[in-house]
Amino acid sequence: MSWTRRSTLGAGIAFGALPRFTWAAPAATSIATPFSLSQVRLKPSIFLTSVRANARYLLSLDADRLLHNFHAGAGLPTRGKVYGGWESRGIAGHSLGHYMSAVSLIHAQTGDPQFRDRAAYIVGQLKAIQARHGDGYAGGTTVDRDGKTVDGKVVYEELRRGEIRSTGFSLNDGWVPLYTYHKIMAGALDAHQHAGIKDGLTVAIGLGDYLGKILEGLSDTQVQDILRTEHGGLTESYAELYKRTGNRRWLTLSERMRHHAIVDPLQAGRDELAGKHANTQIPKIIGEARLHELTGNADRAKVAQFFWTTVTRDHSYVIGGNSDHEHFGLPRQLAQRLDQQTCEACNSYNMLRLTRHLYSWSGEASYFDFYERAHLNHIMSQQDPKTGMFTYFTALAPGMGRVHSSPTEDFWCCVGSGMESHSKHGESIYWKRGDAVAINLYYASTLNAPEAKLDMDTEFPLGNMVRIAVTNAPKRLALRVPGWCADPLLKVNGKTAGVRDGGYLMLTGLKAGDRIELSLPMPVRVESMPDDAKLVAFVSGPLVLAGDMGPGKGAWDGLDPAIVTDRAEPVLVAAAGLHHYRLGEQGKPGDLTLRPFFAQHENRTAVYFRRFDVAEWPTQEAAWTQASKDRADLAARTIDVIRLGEQQPEVDHAFADSGQSAPVSHVADRSRNVNVGFFEFDLAVAPGPLALQVAYGGRQRDKDFRIMIDSEQLVRERLPGESTSARNVQTYALPTKMTQGKSKIRVRFESDKWQGVEVYTARTMRLKSV
Repeated sequence: MSWTRRSTLGAGIAFGALPRFTWAAPAATSIATPFSLSQVRLKPSIFLTSVRANARYLLSLDADRLLHNFHAGAGLPTRGKVYGGWESRGIAGHSLGHYMSAVSLIHAQTGDPQFRDRAAYIVGQLKAIQARHGDGYAGGTTVDRDGKTVDGKVVYEELRRGEIRSTGFSLNDGWVPLYTYHKIMAGALDAHQHAGIKDGLTVAIGLGDYLGKILEGLSDTQVQDILRTEHGGLTESYAELYKRTGNRRWLTLSERMRHHAIVDPLQAGRDELAGKHANTQIPKIIGEARLHELTGNADRAKVAQFFWTTVTRDHSYVIGGNSDHEHFGLPRQLAQRLDQQTCEACNSYNMLRLTRHLYSWSGEASYFDFYERAHLNHIMSQQDPKTGMFTYFTALAPGMGRVHSSPTEDFWCCVGSGMESHSKHGESIYWKRGDAVAINLYYASTLNAPEAKLDMDTEFPLGNMVRIAVTNAPKRLALRVPGWCADPLLKVNGKTAGVRDGGYLMLTGLKAGDRIELSLPMPVRVESMPDDAKLVAFVSGPLVLAGDMGPGKGAWDGLDPAIVTDRAEPVLVAAAGLHHYRLGEQGKPGDLTLRPFFAQHENRTAVYFRRFDVAEWPTQEAAWTQASKDRADLAARTIDVIRLGEQQPEVDHAFADSGQSAPVSHVADRSRNVNVGFFEFDLAVAPGPLALQVAYGGRQRDKDFRIMIDSEQLVRERLPGESTSARNVQTYALPTKMTQGKSKIRVRFESDKWQGVEVYTARTMRLKSV
């Protein structure tokens, strides 16, 4: 039997072969385990640059500001002003949990004691906060009660009394309080594990006890009702408490946190993910995986394996990320789900964590084909290494650029998971399996462990040569052969060596002083959308390529790039350097340079390209280029335009609102939501027949709100029609009486209830002459 049975793995990859899912019960104990993060040190590379940028950012943050609500809720003096963005809203506190995890992980990754000191300080403060509460509670969330903002603990005490009001993101009118509670619990557990802070476990036990007593007093039906609201990875955290303490109470609580509405269909082998919020579900499945490891329950393993297979094969884009507007769609229906809100970073953060569990059960190398893809192309694209700031979404629509967080005014969920992702790039390079050491990622690093001491020197993924110096030889060394590499060449001390065993090249008989060289040729290949063979992307070795479409500032007003060729798999023109190519003459409206997507942090990109056959292009070119003519005509007829959600345009147009309209600021094209109340602004007008044109998000349909002009209703809008990824552009004729004799009008969007309609632009324009 092979060391690994790569060819029989019943898990498809969205960007490779698509075998049917076949159930094979995993081993009761792990076959493979990662080396401790503290045993791995990164060498100069894009990964070390990322960790250092993240380290600077983490050190720039003030723990006391992240602790503000925790201190205030416990009646203790606050020591710093609360941060902006999500930290100044009801979900406040989640960032503290991520921060605890991040500083603990980066301490393990680098050995720098100042990060352990940060973790220890926060744990100490949480312990004092718990003591003040007297019941183990510590929380930073807030909620509105009777017109006042109060500590979120009131929600938990209502749950204790059996008062439950649960929706997808609201629990008793609190913004996902259990989600934040999990982040604090997970952060304390990480401080215990990765920074060696014993009180981290004490704090986690206190948190678990407080919530546990509430859950233990409720029926199973009531608990399932609570679980309808996003609750993060509480299943996993309770399982981890059981692992570290041996107290079966925590195991019972973990098992009660199983969300049957999600898990039961997966266990039965049914994909019912369409329409569900993606990152709400992934931590639940990680919990299932952890429970399998602790109990041996094969059904829980089946859930995890089926979910992973389904998401990677049927719901993932070429960069390894998944979801559009944070939600899953119909399986293998991705071509119409390309816009600026694809691929939430939190999703890939959690999918990589799930992948580590599944790999540990089987040692199948193909799990790392996905891991490498998502880590290099999504996670490494998320952070701008110059500033250390993070993206929320990774836009895959042509012409879109990246929008990064600010240091103190955002704190989205993906800022929190980003802090963690870029603290631990060394965590999955080296693995143990019996007497073998497996290298699954070729990231420049050293391993210093009793089993082996290795020094890996490489420019991977920007180079295809890997050199490993052996100081202390393992009994066996397994080198993963990536699925994209057909002809690896392995040498030891200049001589061809290694035996292919499944997805690995195996070396035995190594000794101190040996020099290993591995060559990994990186061919370019074409990958098309599963539902549209003419929508293609290019991958060079492990890296997704993207067209460089210029600086990322301002609105995109160019033509989407296309390819005209009869080749089902278009051939690129090689340019100078590895991973650099051009479209050449097949590119329309012209040639375009392609280079690694992850590294294009500041410019617009094109990842997917529409391919036209040579014979069909003459009939399609006119329609393709008409878009540019339409834009020119619109610009000529425009009198004034406001881009909602952007500071300067809103200032220029005297924007005001009733306090409920938050800008959607984590996407390339910013917007405003129509919420309860109103937002309004000025637009210039001129003589002649005029119209108001509004660009809405295409997915928001069947709504009910009003557009007012100088306090007079223009239209009651309901946005009928089918959901689409394209903008829903509506043009409303302006009655002459609303504009006559005026130089500007006051435009107001108002609603009696929350609508969630994204308004991107509004413009006044001259109507076309008949």
